[in-house]
Amino acid sequence: MLRFLWEGISFQVLLVFLVVFLLVADYMKHRKPKNFPPSPLRLPFVGHLYLMNFRDPVSSVQKLTDKYGDIFSTQMGSMTSVCVSGLRLIKEVLVNQGENFLDRPEVPIDAEVFSTIGLISSNGHLWKQQRRFTLGTLRNFGLGKRSLEERIQEECQFLVDVFRDEQGSPFDPRFKINNAVSNIICSLTFGQRFDYHDEDFQKLLWLMDDTVRLHGTVMSQLYNTFPSIIKFLPGSHQNIFKNWMWMKNFVQERVDKHKEDWNPSECRDFIDSYLQEIAKDNGSGSFQEKNLVACALDLLFAGTETTSTTLRWALLYMAMHPEIQARVHAEIDAAIGQARQPALEDRNNMPYTNAVIHEVQRKGNIIPFNVPRLTTKDTVLDGFVVPKGAIMLTNLTSLMFDKNEWETPDAFNPGHFLKDGQFWKREAFIPFSIGKRACLGELLARSELFLFFTALLQKFTFQAPPDTTFSPRPRMGITMAPEPYKICAVPR
Repeated sequence: MLRFLWEGISFQVLLVFLVVFLLVADYMKHRKPKNFPPSPLRLPFVGHLYLMNFRDPVSSVQKLTDKYGDIFSTQMGSMTSVCVSGLRLIKEVLVNQGENFLDRPEVPIDAEVFSTIGLISSNGHLWKQQRRFTLGTLRNFGLGKRSLEERIQEECQFLVDVFRDEQGSPFDPRFKINNAVSNIICSLTFGQRFDYHDEDFQKLLWLMDDTVRLHGTVMSQLYNTFPSIIKFLPGSHQNIFKNWMWMKNFVQERVDKHKEDWNPSECRDFIDSYLQEIAKDNGSGSFQEKNLVACALDLLFAGTETTSTTLRWALLYMAMHPEIQARVHAEIDAAIGQARQPALEDRNNMPYTNAVIHEVQRKGNIIPFNVPRLTTKDTVLDGFVVPKGAIMLTNLTSLMFDKNEWETPDAFNPGHFLKDGQFWKREAFIPFSIGKRACLGELLARSELFLFFTALLQKFTFQAPPDTTFSPRPRMGITMAPEPYKICAVPR
């Protein structure tokens, strides 16, 4: 009987049956609970992939926000995401109900290297232990103290010197800035700085920059959506895996070197301190060498990319707005002069320069959707049900360009952070995020931004090369960075 039925079914009927079965299975798999946040029409299998502009995801999200409001959902492959905009909902997610959105989702393209270990991607008890230990260790080695400020000032002088070597000719400041900023976190993590001509370190900086860029490519985004298929295809995602492995090996070599000359009674840096923790429980707890490598690479990557990208935006905006640069020069000359280096204590006497740095962060908007979170339990948010396992995106762009918050949101205007001539702290300005998973390096980054920016503007006037017009068009990757540019640093 079965053989008779099988022989009687045409190929076309079988194909129709298979398609219907797959469509029903896809529908059942992605059924949403009642009161789920609104979403556009979802296509079978690919979800809302057709709506995304991978080269400009900010505009894609803005269109959906305009249509569906401050909370909406999307489906990419098997990943369900909920995006919230506006200060009220973002504070609800990150602070008021922060415990329900405290975890990180596993991002397929990064899972090949670390999965759920380290400082950025770990969750639960492991994350709490690693974060608490790292914060304590960084404080022990100078975070928030005069000793680290002096280390940054020393690096500022090295950066000024290499800029001066260009003699006012056009040059790309990208890797010089990367090297300077990275040397600060390297001094804390590895106990050393690296020369601007160190070949291995220059390769590391290049690979970090390349990895940031490659994360924004179409193939890398498709890998995150369909990893089981895309992993067999060539493309930028394969280069990311190679880059991560080289960077991981770079850190592992430093760990091995520390193990060779390790003295338990003398802690030189973060690696030594971590090795002490490993020794306490013989590597049987959460303090293990693989976690050390992951944490050190997280510190290196996060401690370099965000601050250096912000400084590159800063120089670009100064060259694009010479009248603003002139006011910064005047304030530096009045508060500091040319005889000594800038110090953090100068910041309180330099409201305009401080406002300019904050406006660079606002307009640069380098992490437009924050670092994603994972919903840890079914949660009611603004009347909608967000189920456990949904990825939560907090749209920081909606804060940085809120027409109700900023006088001229689309213009570069330091006045946004000034009130009666004094610096004005704004509640909607949260580039380092808020809540328990806010950036642990915020204090360091703020110090670096002020000291590096002020040191460079003290000694140089930044201009576009002849016959060149700058554009603030961003390059999308892990961060939103300016397109590579050449600039003239004219000695003052």
